[in-house]
Amino acid sequence: MAAKKRPSTAAPATVNQPESSVNTEKPKSGDSSLEPPIAPAKVYLIFKISLIFLIPYFYLIFYHYKIESELRRSILINAIVSLIGFFVTVTMIPVASKYVLRRNLFGYDINKKGTPQGSVKVPESLGIIVGAVFLVVAILFQYFNFTADSNWLVEYNAALSSICFMMLLGFVDDVLDVPWRVKLLLPSIAALPLLMAYAGHTTIIIPKPLVSYIGLEILDLGCIYKLYMWLLAIFCTNSINIHAGINGLEVGQTVVIAAAILIHNIMQIGASADPEYKLAHAFSIYLVQPMLATSLALLSYNWYPSSVFVGDTFTYFAGMTMAVAGILGHFSETLLIFFLPQVLNFLLSVPQLAGIVPCPRHRLPKFDPQTGLLTGTNDGTLVNLFLRQLGRMSEQSLCVVLLVFQAMCCGFCFLLRWLLTGWYK
Repeated sequence: MAAKKRPSTAAPATVNQPESSVNTEKPKSGDSSLEPPIAPAKVYLIFKISLIFLIPYFYLIFYHYKIESELRRSILINAIVSLIGFFVTVTMIPVASKYVLRRNLFGYDINKKGTPQGSVKVPESLGIIVGAVFLVVAILFQYFNFTADSNWLVEYNAALSSICFMMLLGFVDDVLDVPWRVKLLLPSIAALPLLMAYAGHTTIIIPKPLVSYIGLEILDLGCIYKLYMWLLAIFCTNSINIHAGINGLEVGQTVVIAAAILIHNIMQIGASADPEYKLAHAFSIYLVQPMLATSLALLSYNWYPSSVFVGDTFTYFAGMTMAVAGILGHFSETLLIFFLPQVLNFLLSVPQLAGIVPCPRHRLPKFDPQTGLLTGTNDGTLVNLFLRQLGRMSEQSLCVVLLVFQAMCCGFCFLLRWLLTGWYK
């Protein structure tokens, strides 16, 4: 869901597709009181969507795997606190919307230009509420799970520091609308607290078919492993940010990937007998459950037709959170396969990223106000590729197709892991 700036505002070209562009004109007194309230949350829709994930997730926790009672208790406490975070987020978003409109932080939905909805001021940067509630939930959870001498506490707080740092930089980006080349550097700064505090292993397991050639089963990469962590954080954060442009896509892809991460973590905990390995995946759950809950709350307002825009604040926050969960949970290879649509979108974007092909400010499909359908352009994005291959469709249908593709890629990852078990590693 992208929007245009007002004519009085100028900005350099960028490859990102933010949900909207922010108007920073000084607000006139009393303007905010004239704005109608945002549409109510689509909670019932979110509840139905959540059941697709929650049923298999809790089945794995309570029935399929024999998980230690203490570990199961911690996961459930985290889930309950996350549920509270969901309702707090749903409540706070309408309140925050009034304040961002008061400061003229809003956008117009380009994909509805030429219709009555295209002239509606849509509150921008509401990802800041999701991030703030997430941080409160994650910090409060420490009281129930970590002791002062816990080995995981330092890395847990370092992870929260990186997420908080990234969320702050994302909000700065929403307000200042920084050039895309600067956007690429922001995650590299936010990842520093995690890299400095990381005390885990820096080894990788050599795939069994390559052991005879390399002569090693385990290879210590040292600083190269930390470099890989740093690059992974940069990729995950920016890949969510540029795979965007239609109502619900940014939050929707985050929800799908987060659900896949949680199921993967439970499967690994249930199948392993190594206590340290189980704790690493539990650590990932403690971060992703609150993110999923707060993201679902945001999706209830961001689903088509969107009544709020999430902004770069949310995309940076979501990308960094999932990167941190993958790094500290030690499943970065699996995480990259979950991100397969984002990888494809990045590869399609390379010519425009490199300046080989001209890059417009918003790489969006063309909207026909007469039919309400979107037509793909020649811009290098997965959104446009799907439209070119599948034909014109509505914005909501396109988002559903893209999210189904995201879910299929996550399912392919699970299938791939099952096929390669015992042979690859």
